[in-house]
Amino acid sequence: MLNLSEKKIVVTGGAGFLGRQVVDQLLKAGANSDKITIPRSHEYDLRVLENCQKLADQQDIIIHLAAHVGGIGLNREKPAELFYDNLMMGTQLIHSAYLSGVEKFVCVGTICAYPKFTPVPFKEDDLWDGYPEETNAPYGIAKKALLVQLQSYRQQYGFDGIYLLPVNLYGPQDNFNPRSSHVIPALIRKVYEAQEKGEKSLAVWGDGSPTREFLYSTDAARGIVMATQFYNESEPVNLGTNYEISIKDLVELICELMEFEGEIIWETDQPNGQPRRCLDTTRAQEKFGFVALMSFRDGLKNTIDWYRQNPQ
Repeated sequence: MLNLSEKKIVVTGGAGFLGRQVVDQLLKAGANSDKITIPRSHEYDLRVLENCQKLADQQDIIIHLAAHVGGIGLNREKPAELFYDNLMMGTQLIHSAYLSGVEKFVCVGTICAYPKFTPVPFKEDDLWDGYPEETNAPYGIAKKALLVQLQSYRQQYGFDGIYLLPVNLYGPQDNFNPRSSHVIPALIRKVYEAQEKGEKSLAVWGDGSPTREFLYSTDAARGIVMATQFYNESEPVNLGTNYEISIKDLVELICELMEFEGEIIWETDQPNGQPRRCLDTTRAQEKFGFVALMSFRDGLKNTIDWYRQNPQ
C-alpha cells in the first residue's frame, strides 16, 4: 500500500467536479492537505510544456483529471480542440513526470475510448477491438494514446503509471451548462426549466434506445484513490457499477423523481451516440477492492436536490 501521509500530490483538475471529490478522498485516506497542489488552468496551461515541467518538479504523485470534455454537442462542435488539448496536456505531463522522478502517475481516461460496437459488458481487453463512436473519437483516441504512453514508459523506464477508465460520472456540483454538459445534468436542467416555464413537453435528442452506465462522483473518487494506493500494473482498469439503463428509462426516471408529467418528444434526427455502454468491473474489484456503493436512484435524487438548490 502506498502511504499518502507524506507524499506531495498534484491533482490536475482538482478544483473541478470530480477533482474536489478526489481531494476529499485523498484526505480521508491520510494525505496531508498542505502537500496537495491543485493547479488552476489560468496559472498552468498544461498544453505548454514548461508548465508541465514546473508542475511535476519535486512531486511524488500526480493524479491527472484535467480534461477538455463535454457531451455530444461539444464533441460535434469542437473535435479538433478536444483531440489536441487532451493529447498535449496528457502526453507532456506524463513525460515531465517521468523526467522529474515522480513516484506514481495516475491517469484518468474515458469510456469514450472503447470501440463503438463493444460486447457488453465492456472488458478492458476489448479496448483495441475497433474504432470509437464517431462523435467521441477525437476525445477518446487522444485519451487512449496516454495509455500507450504509460505502458511504454513502464516498459522502457520502469515508470509507475496507471490508467483508469471511469464510466459516465454524475452527482452534485456537476456541469449543468447546456452547451457542454453530459446527459444527466443536461436532462435535469431541461426538466427544471420546463417546469419553471410551465411547459407540457420535453424534447430529448435521439430515440431513447441507447444504454448507459453512470458512476456517482464520490464513488469514482474513492476508486481513483484506492487505485493510487493499491494498484501498480500496466493494464487499464474500468471503474463503474455494472448497472445499465436505457436513455428512455433514464428520462422517465428523472421525470418521475422531479414530478414532471409532460410529454417526451424524441428528436430522432439528432445523434444517439454509442449504442450501449456497460462495464465489466471485475478487475477493479479483484485488483484493489473497489465496489461502487451509491444506488442509482439515490444518486439521482441527490443530484436533483443539489441542482434545485443551485440552479444555473
